[in-house]
Amino acid sequence: MKNSFYTQPFRFVCSALIALLALVSCDTGGGRTYYMDAIAGNDTHSGTSAEEAWQSLDKANGLVLKAGDKLLLKRGGTFYGQLEITGKGTPARCIIVDAYGEGDGKPCIVGRDTSRYAVRVYNSDYVTVRNLEIVNTGKERMAGRSGLKIECTDYGTSHGIRVDAVTVRDVNGSLVKAEGGGCGILIANGGNRVPSRFDSLTIENCHILRCARNAMIWSAYYSRDNWYPSLHTVVRNNLIEEVPGDGIVPIGCDSTLIEYNVMRDCPDILPPTEAAAGIWPWSCDNTVIQFNDVSGHKAPWDGQAYDCDYNCTNTVIQYNYSHDNYGGLVLVCDAGSQRGYSLGNIGSIVRYNISIGDGIRPKETRAGMFSPGIHIGGPVKNTLVERNILHANVKPSAEIDRTMITSDSWDGYADSTVFRGNVFYTPERSRFNMTQSTHNLFEGNWYLGNYDGLPADVQKHTTSAYYEEQVLAVDPKGYNGLYKLMDEKTVSGRPHYFINPAAIETFFRKLEEK
Repeated sequence: MKNSFYTQPFRFVCSALIALLALVSCDTGGGRTYYMDAIAGNDTHSGTSAEEAWQSLDKANGLVLKAGDKLLLKRGGTFYGQLEITGKGTPARCIIVDAYGEGDGKPCIVGRDTSRYAVRVYNSDYVTVRNLEIVNTGKERMAGRSGLKIECTDYGTSHGIRVDAVTVRDVNGSLVKAEGGGCGILIANGGNRVPSRFDSLTIENCHILRCARNAMIWSAYYSRDNWYPSLHTVVRNNLIEEVPGDGIVPIGCDSTLIEYNVMRDCPDILPPTEAAAGIWPWSCDNTVIQFNDVSGHKAPWDGQAYDCDYNCTNTVIQYNYSHDNYGGLVLVCDAGSQRGYSLGNIGSIVRYNISIGDGIRPKETRAGMFSPGIHIGGPVKNTLVERNILHANVKPSAEIDRTMITSDSWDGYADSTVFRGNVFYTPERSRFNMTQSTHNLFEGNWYLGNYDGLPADVQKHTTSAYYEEQVLAVDPKGYNGLYKLMDEKTVSGRPHYFINPAAIETFFRKLEEK
């Protein structure tokens, strides 16, 4: 299975990257340029030069942008209200919404108290929005509030929307999912008259800070009876901080690539009824989640770094780093009662991920003290969990759950799950709890420590001098030893650790040879 990523999922990633290259090569020549200056502008001006800049967003909202046009907002100013962006660029002549002027500060758009969003890109093609700061706080929490909304309704296919180096902060949405929640970036496609979706949407280099409830989430077609998925989405190099709920959640998408994103420092402020996780697809096919870093997730239920949820097929979660979360590394789940619109969860692959110090939930959930390193929930089928490293640490308190794997019911039990070549390390007694799941295969795993409910594994390893030398002798907590399998990469101006594929694959090869 070592190189299988370069076969089936690779063709989906290639199509997304080809679409991204088309955006990068976009030429904006030949259009008009409009200028906005919140301090020195005047709405009686022409708006077509820096000296003749408009002042209010109302003037910009009256524009229907055309291929090659630019809308530029001056740095250092704050614009109040909502910015509406609509336009039809082409692959060769994109529409650009950007900053101008001196200084590092971004032009800031602040929504009013009742604004559902502060910036919206609506029914458009080949539009790039970059270098803006977006705030939508209001006086009190509002269900459904977002900072940036990217919308396509009764339109058909919206091509080539790109969001680059945008800061979205302090969005004061509801903390309760059932009320409508709230998020930094909302991607919404739908419509009954004309089925609508996005093709080659790219969100990269953004900073999402203090947004509630979620960072980035979709509102889309999700039923297999009404299936019109967005295609070739790319989400990369984004930093998410102080967001209490879900991080990145594509819904109703096919062939999505999510890579080199960081989510960290999630505040423990969700009501006890709420479930959330870091990065996960729902009602999606062929999603690749790789080279991400999620830490400090504190959701009252779940709280894993990664999740492959139900109504999904062929999800690949690989080369990701997870650490210090209330939940574990990953959840793979299926709601067996939802077969009216869901086809289940089929063919998920979880491989070459590293979990350090996860499963530290300090308080009871609706299922008691529950935080397994891997949670398989419900009747998922044909899941492969291969060559992951789960390095547990000493529990901060005796009450914390120290379970490596739980496979339990969500209106049914998992079938045909393979656990192959994984490293399970614990300094304290742990356990495996497979309940009534069927046809589990454990093959050639390392069980380092003491366990209850140890599964049948005829090729099992219970000691490893190589792991002792390379990891435990360097740092019993695992961080410093396992950092050797990672590279530093800058996201939003800050260094973070991301797994090096060659390094971790070499590590497992040597582990097997010793």
